[in-house]
Amino acid sequence: MEEPCGAGAAAPLRGDAEEPKQGSVLFLGGNEVKSCAVVKYSSAPPQAAFARLQEKTDLKLPPANWLRESAKLGPAGTTILGNSKKSKPFSSFGMAYDFIDSVGNDVDVVSDSENIKKLLKIPYSKSHVSMAVHRIGRTLLLDELDIQELFMRSSQTGDWTWLKEFYQRLIDQKWQRKKKSKEHWYQKAILSKFLYYSINGDGAAQPVPSTSKQHQEGPVAGESDEAGRASWPAPFEMPSSLSEDPGASNQGNVPLEPSYLVGHVASAPREQNLAPLFNDGENSQGLKNDFVRNILWTFEDIHMLVGSNMPIFGGGRYPAVSLRLRDNNKPINVLTGIDYWLDNLICNVPELVMCFHVNGIVQKYEMIKTEDIPNLENSNFSTKVIKDIAQNILSFLKSNCTKEGHTYWLFKASGSDIVKLYDLTTLCEETEDKYQNPFTMPVAILLYNTKKLSRDFTVLLNFLFRVACNMMLKKNQNKKHYGTIRTLLLNCLKLLDNGRHPQIIASANYMLSELFQLDEPKKEDSADFPINGNSDESYSEEEEEMPDSDENGSYSNSSDPPDDNKAVAIIKSVGELSVPEKYKSVHRIRPSCAFPVCHGTEERCRLVLNHVLEGLKSVDSSVKKEGDLPAADPSTPIPLKYEDESTSGGPESLEKQMALFLDKMGSFQKGKHSSQSGMIPGSWQYKMKLQLILKSSRAYYVLSDAAMILQKYGRALRYIKLALQCHDTYCCLCGSMLPEVLLFLCQCLTLCGDIQLMLAQNANNRAAYLEEYNYQTKEDQEILHSLHRESRCQVFAWATDLSTDLEYQLSVSCKCYEAAYEILLFSNLKSQNPEQHIQVLKRMGNIRNEIGVFYMNQAAAVQTERVVSKNVSTTEQQLWKKSFSCFEEGIQNFESIDDATNAALLLCNTGRLMRICAQAHCAAEGDFKREFSPEEALYYNKAIDYYLKALRSLGKRDVHPAVWDSVNWELSTTYFTMATLQQDYAPLSRKAQEQIEKEVSEAMMKSLKYCDVDTVSERQPLCQYRAATIHHRLASMYHSCLRNQVGDEHLRKQHRVLADLHYSKAVRLFQLLRDAPCEFLRVQLERVAFAEFQMASQNSSAGKLKTLSGALDIMTKTKGAFQLIRKELVAETEQISKDKSPAESVSVNDSSAGLNKEEVLKLLGIFESRMSFLLLQSIKLLTSSKKKIGGSSEEEAALRTNKQVYSLLLRATANKGLSPLERTELLLSLLEQLAPSGEGSPGTQ
Repeated sequence: MEEPCGAGAAAPLRGDAEEPKQGSVLFLGGNEVKSCAVVKYSSAPPQAAFARLQEKTDLKLPPANWLRESAKLGPAGTTILGNSKKSKPFSSFGMAYDFIDSVGNDVDVVSDSENIKKLLKIPYSKSHVSMAVHRIGRTLLLDELDIQELFMRSSQTGDWTWLKEFYQRLIDQKWQRKKKSKEHWYQKAILSKFLYYSINGDGAAQPVPSTSKQHQEGPVAGESDEAGRASWPAPFEMPSSLSEDPGASNQGNVPLEPSYLVGHVASAPREQNLAPLFNDGENSQGLKNDFVRNILWTFEDIHMLVGSNMPIFGGGRYPAVSLRLRDNNKPINVLTGIDYWLDNLICNVPELVMCFHVNGIVQKYEMIKTEDIPNLENSNFSTKVIKDIAQNILSFLKSNCTKEGHTYWLFKASGSDIVKLYDLTTLCEETEDKYQNPFTMPVAILLYNTKKLSRDFTVLLNFLFRVACNMMLKKNQNKKHYGTIRTLLLNCLKLLDNGRHPQIIASANYMLSELFQLDEPKKEDSADFPINGNSDESYSEEEEEMPDSDENGSYSNSSDPPDDNKAVAIIKSVGELSVPEKYKSVHRIRPSCAFPVCHGTEERCRLVLNHVLEGLKSVDSSVKKEGDLPAADPSTPIPLKYEDESTSGGPESLEKQMALFLDKMGSFQKGKHSSQSGMIPGSWQYKMKLQLILKSSRAYYVLSDAAMILQKYGRALRYIKLALQCHDTYCCLCGSMLPEVLLFLCQCLTLCGDIQLMLAQNANNRAAYLEEYNYQTKEDQEILHSLHRESRCQVFAWATDLSTDLEYQLSVSCKCYEAAYEILLFSNLKSQNPEQHIQVLKRMGNIRNEIGVFYMNQAAAVQTERVVSKNVSTTEQQLWKKSFSCFEEGIQNFESIDDATNAALLLCNTGRLMRICAQAHCAAEGDFKREFSPEEALYYNKAIDYYLKALRSLGKRDVHPAVWDSVNWELSTTYFTMATLQQDYAPLSRKAQEQIEKEVSEAMMKSLKYCDVDTVSERQPLCQYRAATIHHRLASMYHSCLRNQVGDEHLRKQHRVLADLHYSKAVRLFQLLRDAPCEFLRVQLERVAFAEFQMASQNSSAGKLKTLSGALDIMTKTKGAFQLIRKELVAETEQISKDKSPAESVSVNDSSAGLNKEEVLKLLGIFESRMSFLLLQSIKLLTSSKKKIGGSSEEEAALRTNKQVYSLLLRATANKGLSPLERTELLLSLLEQLAPSGEGSPGTQ
């Protein structure tokens, strides 16, 4: 047969839930009451069968087993009869501590079963009720507030006079302590003996000789417990040596090592760092679960965690029964019936065995089923009413006990029908003489006197910290708990004296700093942090509806009687509790301190640093200094070293500092550590300071990153300096480095490298950055002073100095990345953090590119300034080597992570370096002696090789079109430059003309190959101009070869065809450009000269006339170029007249954008000369032809036109006073006249 809930045979460890067992659903008198009880913990041994006592058994005589241990009973005081000790003042805290996962969410009430019964009997009882109520999330913790005990101690110490005066003024003006009667102690004694008699076993029920009476009387007289405090009378307190022994009860608690809140920082992950704050010895002082059973009781829709000490017997026909002793002369009343019924319901005991006696002599037994108890004679009550009472009381308390961290007092005076609820925290704060009250926060009201300060603080703070720790472990799941956690921790801090509790203060401040997520981006519209600041929204959505004023009017402040306006809420009549749904709860929580809304990263980090500083102060104040350590003055700023180029050692000194740094990192791995303040490794100060230092380092890192984004690079460098100083101290203290700590150090160094690089690239704002860098807040200074108590080593000083030397800054940035990479390597983090590894290598490649470009530009500047020396200087060569080395290392970095794009860019820069080297080897003699040297050819070919490697690295244009086009352009430029130099400065002393022409032609064609004129882009006009120039140069070269070629007719013909082809292509490309009229005009003039050269070798008049007509046609097609030139000249003239300063404007040769006036004048003169010559020859040939054979009408018209144009041209050239604009307009008019004739003349193309 299955055991009922609450009577488990085996006792699981505390906090280990048993398998859920379904409770019974009872049907009582037509009223359905749903009840389910699941035993969460039991310290009782297997239940024993009870023994029926014979009639006439005298219960005044003690049995032989009375108050003795046995296998069936378990240890004395923790038997199946329950726990004989008086419950601790914070019994609900003890249960909540053990079942911390249920607090705040799943459970509505945590309390002693006696308190639950007392509340549910309020409408039926005239007895007084005094309970303390605390709220944690959705959970209410109920404890008896023994006001008489508190005032008795107050009369001795004078600490609580304000509360006593308040009580006497408003509640009981004639208060005096009530003493328990002898009858009370008598009834407790015989009940205890009856229960021991009832243990079924050999000799268990045998009475002892009468001499044992002296044993009976003494302890009873000394008992000070209250009758209603336990569910059975127990005449003896446990001896103090046993009652305080953690092992006295079989609770299954694993002894806790002396620990601190955040655990062992060097070996435990963060989720495991939130360990219990106190050891078991401190825990046993008050925050201890003394109940034999902890039961999760669901009564209708109310979930309660209840502690019960009710003795349960079983065996035989009765698997689980509760035993009760009743005086046969006193009938059972309603209060007793409710008491018995609720006890059985809570423990899920199906039957009640009642033993009747008269003056201690057993009379009879009666068996009653639990569901029949409400129907007993003289004890009839409605279970539905009890359900309504429970729901109304819970709703009343939840609606009014809204502030977490406050202590509420539920009070009903004896014989009164009015129930009042007070906020003792508020009352305490309103007292005039606050110094008289040593506590300013809620739970302190429960403390008895100042002598118990240390012990009871341990009780309360242990629980509050445990709740906060548990919620911290779940904070990532629901940020709505942040306000609750912060409230608990801040309340603890307000209770504490720094001189007496530095460990708790440091731990609380660390936990407060942990609430702020430094590694998450700020979300502007996040629901987790509402703008109104009430971020503590741990109530559920369905509970957010505000209470109805009509339904709650009976306990609202507006209905308070005028003589007691201190009450938070009042139930005017206990009869209201029996009305179904009289009170409805909204379950709203109003924390006394909401989670702050942080609108920016800096604000969030500053809050973190504030808590870290408070924690560090607590740790430092508790460290005992062995020597006279000089105290730092927080008001004195700690200088942040400013590095000037005159004092810095340059990149060379960085190598030594890096070696020292890596050696230091190696010593960290070997476990070397030291502390100047005398902290003992392994102590709570040591462990806590490590965590606080690491937290501050992370906060400064986030601040630095945020400043970096805002381009406040001086501020960013200051913050990363502080972060690395924190990390430096951490490394000096810590015996071993966790992988995540090393990874964070790698991130810090990477960010520091980024900042130094940006400072180097923005040197113009150095003054502003220096001001930002030197600024320090008082908070930062105090944190630095705390760090310097432990270590003054400056391992990272080389990385965080603000230098004015550009080369030094770039070198520092590079060394930061290298240090980060070394950390990844020697700590084996490379494979575990591939993303970080890739980022570091990318940055290393980038900074090496930056340094390479820096040295390359320096080399170019030296080359430009070189005037006297004809040879390449040593300085230039050293700069080349440095630049080349950096480029090479950067390429290796990018290739190691398969970053083809960046590798191609560095290869492209290396090609540019080779071109600079080639330019440096130009001979310094005059141009007439200049020849293209072998050194130039060598370096240009090297440049070409690097550009081709860059293209091979990319593979195809789709990988990165912009980079692909850039590399192609640079490669085309290199071929073009080399070909141009060979063509202009032909090395005739080393090579034959034909070989040079061949090499030039090949280089030009390769340049054309990589010059993309078809793809539409910003570079397309440049490509078209480059291609047109190449064709022009090739045409000019073949034209020159044709002039100088003698003999080989085939080769001459080939050169003539190639020259004509390239001239045509050059003209076509120049026509596409709207900003190159002079180039177009020059090409056309060369074509005319080419035609003239051909005409000179012709013998027939017809051939010559045809060639002349073609040349004139070429000239007429230059009309578009002259129109562009006229447009530019007109714009220039208008600008001169507008500015009224012609003298200044005329003095400038290139006054118009893109038009060289000197070149225009030169081209105009050549054009006029060649046109005059062609017209004259044409006139001669046409006249001669007319005389011989008679010309056609077309030839006659052409002759007349040519004569007319020739005449006008001669007059114009004779007039030397014409301006360029006038000459251009004249030529345009002459070309207009020639156009019809030219188009119709023979040979026109």
